[in-house]
Amino acid sequence: MATQGPSSALFFDTINAYQRTEALRAAIELDLFSLVAAGRQTASELAEACRAAPRGVRILADYLTILGFLRKHGDRYELTDDAKVFLDRKSPAYVGDAARFMLAPELRESFHQLTAAVRRGGTAVSDEGTVSHDNPIWVEFARAMAPLMQMPAQLLAGLVGGEARQPLHVLDVAAGHGLFGITIADRYPQALVTALDWPNVLAVAEENARRAGVAERYALRPGSAFDVAWGGPYDVVLLTNFLHHFDIPTCEQLAARAHAALAPGGRALTLDFIPEPDRVTPPSTATFALVMLATTARGDAYTFVEFQAMFARAGFLRSEFHALPPTTQQAVVSYKRALNNNFSSSWACHEAKSCSSTSAIPVAASAAGPPHQDSELPWTGRARLTYNRTTYGDHTACL
Repeated sequence: MATQGPSSALFFDTINAYQRTEALRAAIELDLFSLVAAGRQTASELAEACRAAPRGVRILADYLTILGFLRKHGDRYELTDDAKVFLDRKSPAYVGDAARFMLAPELRESFHQLTAAVRRGGTAVSDEGTVSHDNPIWVEFARAMAPLMQMPAQLLAGLVGGEARQPLHVLDVAAGHGLFGITIADRYPQALVTALDWPNVLAVAEENARRAGVAERYALRPGSAFDVAWGGPYDVVLLTNFLHHFDIPTCEQLAARAHAALAPGGRALTLDFIPEPDRVTPPSTATFALVMLATTARGDAYTFVEFQAMFARAGFLRSEFHALPPTTQQAVVSYKRALNNNFSSSWACHEAKSCSSTSAIPVAASAAGPPHQDSELPWTGRARLTYNRTTYGDHTACL
């Protein structure tokens, strides 16, 4: 039996990928998926509802069928299961609005200049890229991206631990839409959350807090995370989708600020795209490094070992890794030394449970940096503790 020879399919699929993007964008702008869900299932019915040409709608709907967003029976279309959940505007998990941010002209221009970014070693569109002072793109991010973060926010809140009625003081750094702090406030009725971000961004977070019914326990601290006082002491500091924008020395400065703001025994919760040490697996996580190359001056997708070293040098006692399936993101929980090196009883109980889980990889930290990757670490194939990564779409636009 002859073996299959080299194929140019990957080349053409990659070169033509922009066509898939624009087809999906057109369908979202026409609200095609919501119209199909509402019962308009032929090209002529859809064309009348969205005021478009029947020929144009037919060709677009057929293309979306080929991609897997629609199914076709005769001349009628219906939504696939994924499209029902994520692309029908009436679904609580609707993510179509996220396209406004993910396809923002500023981000697309960053990738149009990717060759220059590779030569430069960082974004070629400006000196700072998306992390420039009070960049208005983050207002759009806050408005558009919250639906994509609902599940990660729930999973991250599950790492806080302790009794539901315990009083907690939480700082959400670069809060954006605020969903991570808001979810903790919803889960812990006595939690007080402080959100730190640019004033225009915080207006969106405050609106979301009001909508969630936690506005009375939601305080605002406007300004730059580098300049404004963080306050404290806090029991939890959230660093969600933030550190990847910066180089390691800058991340260590932010980790040190988190350490200083925490009460003894407190913890920093970092949410990020954390690839394995080979930096090419899993693909949905490892590809995020290219996003940072195109859009920031010095950002990257950091491994757990790198995060562990950052927090160790910032003074944290130790850090542990948590996979967050079915999302494509991961978390690092970093612990500040408690008085007498003891956690409170409720947190100590959670600590024991975390360390017994196969999704938690505790690694002792030292000021000298991370340990060597030996058989205790999860990526060697000989680990005592392992984790499974389950992908749930590619959310690598969570800049």
